[in-house]
Amino acid sequence: MTHPLRVRALAAALALGIAVSPSTATAQTPAQITRMKATIAADEGRNIALLERLVAQNSGSLNIDGVTKVGAMMRAELEPLGFQVTWEDMRATGRAGHLVATKPGKGARILLIGHLDTVFEPSSPFQAFERKGDRAIGPGVGDDKGGMVVIIAALRAMQAAGTLKDAAITVYLTGDEEKTGTPLSTARAGLIAAGKAADYALEYEGLVVDDGRDMSTIARRGAGSWEVRTTGVTGHSSGVFSAGMGYGASYELVRILDAFRRELPEPNLTYNIGVMAGGTPATLDPTGEVASATGKTNITAAQAVARGDLRALTPEQEERVRAKMRDIVGKHLPRTTATIEFFDSYPPMAPTPGNTALLAKLNAVNRDLRLSEMPPLDPLRRGAADSGFVAADVPTLGGLGTAGSGAHAEGEWVDLASIPRQALRSAALITRLSKERARK
Repeated sequence: MTHPLRVRALAAALALGIAVSPSTATAQTPAQITRMKATIAADEGRNIALLERLVAQNSGSLNIDGVTKVGAMMRAELEPLGFQVTWEDMRATGRAGHLVATKPGKGARILLIGHLDTVFEPSSPFQAFERKGDRAIGPGVGDDKGGMVVIIAALRAMQAAGTLKDAAITVYLTGDEEKTGTPLSTARAGLIAAGKAADYALEYEGLVVDDGRDMSTIARRGAGSWEVRTTGVTGHSSGVFSAGMGYGASYELVRILDAFRRELPEPNLTYNIGVMAGGTPATLDPTGEVASATGKTNITAAQAVARGDLRALTPEQEERVRAKMRDIVGKHLPRTTATIEFFDSYPPMAPTPGNTALLAKLNAVNRDLRLSEMPPLDPLRRGAADSGFVAADVPTLGGLGTAGSGAHAEGEWVDLASIPRQALRSAALITRLSKERARK
């Protein structure tokens, strides 16, 4: 016999248009979903106001005071939800720090990842929040302040439904996702440790909508950089190609870069040349962003330098390509030398079986909520993110933040209607995952 409370909860869920499948009973009740949905709807104005406050406070990665203030805003949201909030000071790395909120509980341990900083420093002319109907425009409104609002909206919905109190959750908000501090080993030590301690990781960068369909992120390519330096014998250009002078530094650099173009291509790999120079001399500043050279048409170049990025889908692909690049660099033209150096940044979030299984759980939630299932997005369409630092240790999903466009550019915007949709998805998914047994 069906319990009368179950019947009433089922009727309420159906009245709100929420589908109920047999799997729901093992995750959250229809009454809990109904409460989540009602809370998110009631919080609409609150969520938009929070988004506006976050965007109005500049938090460019190098704005230590601004990032710290955004962290304080998020602390004020998380502590009333029962989280113990700490601040990981990162001024030793040249950045503000990270906000870490933890709440002990039962079952699987869930890590929620977002970031406090944006690419827009105080010098940027793009500073204000603006609303046009269902569109909100502003610096970092989607990347990642909209994502942080989705996190808060989901946790508040869980609290109202009674599913937050027993959930074991860590919220990790980095303060330097857009421009990481150095050394990287210090800047990401805490996040890596949090990933090792978790059973699942959910990352709240922006949602990609493709032809009206919400897409999932089970893979993101990493991002690193490389630098090639070449030298050659300098002198009057009439001697170029001779046994005594050889080819000069510029020809050696061109040989290497053209070999990269011809010999390295493979699926899911890109390698861009960002800056280059050749002359007598040719230099690159410590940031790797400003190249300079002097010379004349009748002088063979003594030095040349180029710097670019390398984006691969898996650690194995990245190491394989690096080995090919080293081999190419080692084959010198006469009377030249060349070296290559690699710089680590964001590791890839590889498409693991664990990520695929986690997506299946999300799509089970989508079916229960009568939301469209989310196919995996082509990883070539996503940049690197903090999820890469944990994905080798824990099943991970990305792109759970707000929908929108124009990230990293003036005019960045989000669809405000995506906040309740994404918050409900997350609240239901986190609730479902929290009821699983911890595996570590």
